[in-house]
Amino acid sequence: MYNKDSAIVNGVYWSEALNKVFVDNFERDPSLIWQYFGSAKGFFRQYPGIKWKPDEHGVIAFDCRNRKWYIQAATSPKDVVILVDVSGSMKGLRLTIARQTVSSILDTLGDDDFFNIIAYNEELHYVEPCLNGTLVQADVANKDHFREHLDKLFAQGIGMLDIALTEAFRLLGDFNETGRGSECSQAIMLVTDGAVDTYDAIFAKYNWPDRKVRIFPYLIGRESAFADNLKWMACANKGYFTQISTLADVQENVMEYLHVLSRPKVIDREHDTVWTEAYIDNTLDDGQGPVLMTTVAMPVFSTKNETRNRGILLGVVGTDVPVSELLKTIPKYKLGIHGYAFAITNNGYILTHPDLRPLYGDGKKRRKPNYSSVDLSEVEWEDKDDMLRNAMVNRKTGTFSMEVKKSIDKGKRVLVLHNDYYYTDIQGTPFSLGVALSRGHGKFFFRGNVTVEEGLHDLEHPDVALADEWTYCNTDEHPEHRYLSQIEAIKLYLGGYEPHLQCDKELIQEVLFDAVVTAPLEAYWTSLVLNKSENSDKGVEIAYLGTRTGLSRINLFVVPDQLTNQDFLTAEDKEGVFNADHFPLWYKRAAEQVPGTFVYSLPFNTGSENKSVVLASTAIQLLDERKSPIAAAVGIQMKLDFFQKKFWTASRQCAALDGKCSISCDDENINCYLIDNNGFILVAEDYTLTGKFFGDAEGAVMSKLLHMGSFKRVTLYDYQALCWVFSESSDSGHTLLDPYFAFFSAVKWILTELIIFLVEFNLYSWWNSDITAKAQRMGRSTQVPCDTEYPAFVSERTIKENMGNIDCGGCIKSFVIQQIPSSNLFMVVLDNQCDCSMFEPITMDPVEIIYNESLKCERLKMQKDRRRPDTCHPFHPEENSMECGAAVALSPSLAATLLCVLPALFPR
Repeated sequence: MYNKDSAIVNGVYWSEALNKVFVDNFERDPSLIWQYFGSAKGFFRQYPGIKWKPDEHGVIAFDCRNRKWYIQAATSPKDVVILVDVSGSMKGLRLTIARQTVSSILDTLGDDDFFNIIAYNEELHYVEPCLNGTLVQADVANKDHFREHLDKLFAQGIGMLDIALTEAFRLLGDFNETGRGSECSQAIMLVTDGAVDTYDAIFAKYNWPDRKVRIFPYLIGRESAFADNLKWMACANKGYFTQISTLADVQENVMEYLHVLSRPKVIDREHDTVWTEAYIDNTLDDGQGPVLMTTVAMPVFSTKNETRNRGILLGVVGTDVPVSELLKTIPKYKLGIHGYAFAITNNGYILTHPDLRPLYGDGKKRRKPNYSSVDLSEVEWEDKDDMLRNAMVNRKTGTFSMEVKKSIDKGKRVLVLHNDYYYTDIQGTPFSLGVALSRGHGKFFFRGNVTVEEGLHDLEHPDVALADEWTYCNTDEHPEHRYLSQIEAIKLYLGGYEPHLQCDKELIQEVLFDAVVTAPLEAYWTSLVLNKSENSDKGVEIAYLGTRTGLSRINLFVVPDQLTNQDFLTAEDKEGVFNADHFPLWYKRAAEQVPGTFVYSLPFNTGSENKSVVLASTAIQLLDERKSPIAAAVGIQMKLDFFQKKFWTASRQCAALDGKCSISCDDENINCYLIDNNGFILVAEDYTLTGKFFGDAEGAVMSKLLHMGSFKRVTLYDYQALCWVFSESSDSGHTLLDPYFAFFSAVKWILTELIIFLVEFNLYSWWNSDITAKAQRMGRSTQVPCDTEYPAFVSERTIKENMGNIDCGGCIKSFVIQQIPSSNLFMVVLDNQCDCSMFEPITMDPVEIIYNESLKCERLKMQKDRRRPDTCHPFHPEENSMECGAAVALSPSLAATLLCVLPALFPR
């Protein structure tokens, strides 16, 4: 956009009045983050303002009119067929512009739209042959799939537009009858360099008199001989005609069709409110990473009666809502240890879910290509029939139950749970909300009463902390509360000093109770610190406690700088602390153990795996006749070498009278391992095996343990995975960015047009060398979305001891496995004299699920249940359809200039 354009300058001037509105809104509701107005003319006004950063080419490429919130608010859902001319006259730069035009049209389609692309010359060529005769949803994956096929288009033959138009009308009509599309607006986008006829017979047969299908012709190239025919098609079918001469013209000309589709809504003067799917706002960072947002938006239009039939859209106004705000209505403490809340859109896509992983790469800073269109069925994949998903999409209220396999600890462990789901719709939005409660947790709770004085006294101890992401008091509502910690806010609330401070009275009562009950731990831990003999070698570094109310107590037995694992129990260790959507990992694992037993594990930290410490935790449960919930979990962090020394010392102690062992782990002909209930090695004679999966080290023994039932394999699926692929890429952009190549390419193309006109195509194949297609080919590895299958392993609790022999082809390997009481650990002792390397290791590596061509096609065609938006404005009887574009002719001055340039470029 040219920033001195009169339409831009005038729009910026009259929209200044919005600044006061934005400021007033923010003062009334400080939780508002961004407020903005996107103009139909191409400028964007937002509050608060930010410094925009150009890309590597010095360009600010952001165009608000290309954003989903703008398109959804400005137009109604639509079914679109894109016709692309691939006749011989489209060779060279014309085909390049045509591809870019189609790609820009795809950018303007959203999840509520459906589309297909048909290339035509003498014959019809569906760009994706698998989707012959149907339309597909315009989600990110489908649009990217079609973009890949656009590069395979090549120009040859003669363009037969009549058969293409006939096919497009039939396709739209047949698909509309299936009831699977938008059932609202319909359009045909025609991308061509000319039409020799107006094809009024076809329009009379399929589209008149109702004219329910709009026609939007895009004339490619500077030649305007066929402009009148194409403009007539647009005007006769309530569409709009534009001419695209260069790549720079594409974006602005494609946008014109949105203004036409917005006319019925504007004439109806309907301020339809729309909500978008979740997306990441990179300009914000809450300390935990980029913030997941949804936008609520509505159209802004001219209300002048004299221009009513023109339906003038001024733009779209919107504001962003953090998804976390929706979850604040369902406090985590009420959901139990494994419970969680989630929400989906009308298309079944996840708005928020603890298993949604939108980011990847180092530091989790890069967005996955399709993170905003992850379907609920891809995370709650055990629901094979989509019963939960479909009920929520259809905005029902009800319950559902199923067994689930929850991957934890970065996919290395699994918990098998039975979840009860409760769901309902969120009024005034296209969203549905669900809550999952794991059986045995979240159903029962207990209350205790303490005085405010003693509760506050114990809450203010230095070893006490509250969950950062839990809302005990709402400190966001009023500006004066924003800098308060949760403990400070609780004090003000209980003291009655802040009547406007909104707090969760029930949660505060429970957290005061927990503070009082757990206070004696501080004195106990302090006595251990003072008693040097108890921890003389400083093997135990931290003792910690967490309660059901998000209260934590932490005691260090060494100075902070001497901690082996510096990240544990800090914000860096997201799985180890209380978050908005989950309890700490050590708390969850302890809760699934038999009461009174300890869970030992090596933490798998972000980045390089930290194997230098061992965590041990256990759940605290009330021991009475009633079915008591887990009240808390307590644990320690100790040095790995300290833990291993304890194990080796214990393994040498025997019950014989002389104290000597007939066999011990010191013997050369045996190997000893200490593994946990998921098969990970905590202690081994080969120190490099620490933290690895037992099946990697001893595949034969692990295979036998699986066969005997001591361990079982659990198959898991990841439908948000990224796989490495090696692909050829072309650096074709440099020819368009380089001024010389761009100029020469453009002049050469224009001269080609003149030669084609003069010699009737005879010399075209000699002249055209397609300079814009020249590229430097190179190979590179990239990550692309894929589906993977991977195993996890879990021990069978009822089998305490087992032994076996393995025939390794010439020798027998013997082993014994025994559970260590009151723990999740197993000691494995095996004979190392027999070589069993003939057995393959058992690994936990994920394997990509490969779909054959027919299955790929079925997946493309498959359309899950979805709910259409509640409003639709396809056309209006008062609409002025004569505002349908203008034809452009080649100016005489340009022709004269070219005649002057010709001798200069090609001297005799």
